[in-house]
Formats: sequence, C-alpha cells, structure tokens
Amino acid sequence: MKALEKPRGRPRSFDRDKALERAMHVFWKQGYEATSLNDLTRAMRINPPSLYAAFGDKEHLYLEALERYQHSRLEAMGKWFDEEPTAKAAVGRLLTEAAALLVRSGAPRGSMLVLSAMNCSDASLQSELAQRRASGRSILKVRIARGVREGELPPGTDAAALTDFYITVFQGMSVQARDGATRRRLLETAKIAMRAWPA
Repeated sequence: MKALEKPRGRPRSFDRDKALERAMHVFWKQGYEATSLNDLTRAMRINPPSLYAAFGDKEHLYLEALERYQHSRLEAMGKWFDEEPTAKAAVGRLLTEAAALLVRSGAPRGSMLVLSAMNCSDASLQSELAQRRASGRSILKVRIARGVREGELPPGTDAAALTDFYITVFQGMSVQARDGATRRRLLETAKIAMRAWPA
C-alpha cells in the first residue's frame, strides 16, 4: 500500500535533471572548493531549500554531478573501444576524441575528473576522485592487455606502464585544453603520442 501513497509536500517546480547538469558545469569550471552555494543555486535556478531537498548538501550534489559526468564519458569510451579492431586503434581513437571533447563549445574546457584533482584539498573527496579516475584507467588497461594477449603487442609488453603513459598524455591534454590549446594542437599531441606505441 505504501507504494501507492502520494509523496508528501509540494511537488518540485524544477527539472532535477537540468538542474544537475547546470550544477555539473559550475563544479567543472570552478572546482569544488571555489563553488559556493550561491553560485549553484543561481546556475541551477532554484533556491537553497530546493537544493537541499533534492540533492542533500553541497558534497552530495558534487558527487552526483561527478557521477553524471563520468558515466557519459565511460559509456563513450566503452563504445569507442568496442568499435575499434585493435588496441592501438582504440587508444588512438580515445586521444582523437578527447582532442575534440576537451575543447567542445558549450562546456568548460578540460576533463572534470582530471581538473578536480588540482582544485580540491578535501581528503575524502580526493580519495573518491582517485577511485573514479582509476576506473577509466582500468578500462584502458584491460584493452591494452587484450592487445598483448592477441599478439598485437610484443610479448612481455608492460600493459600497466603503457596504460600509465597514455593516461598521462590524456591528463596533460586536459590541462593544455584548460590553458587554451586548440583542437588542432591537441590532435598533434595525440599523433606524437601514438608514435610511442610499441612496434
């Protein structure tokens, strides 16, 4: 019977999904600590009580915004890797797509997850961010390790080290994007990085 009961209180007068998207962009651009509740409520177009009722506190809102951001990126990454026939092509696709996404108009420049590491001093959040970045690294490592098993890469190739190299390239591209690098410059970085792929 409880499932049939109507929720108490006034119904929300805003679109929660759109409000979360706006909050994500504020956190992405300004970072967790530099973002105030006033910044959030203004961008989300809601009042503080509505924010607390719908999302809890600032930290919970930030984590939900991170989840939204990461889910779409990991989903796209999985799709690219499924579509490419080799590990080399998959990594090349990742860097090529990143060159466009990191400077896409209508969104803050750079990767929210990468840049968050530079502007958050909260220890618990730093741990959460590290775990989230590790999930993307894991997907990449699995694809590279598969390339080793299938003979695409030389026997004995250190999949973990190769993964770390390309993660470092991606993170550097993210910082360069935030600093104003163009898509063309980022594509050149990706092209040079792929020359390091083991023969």
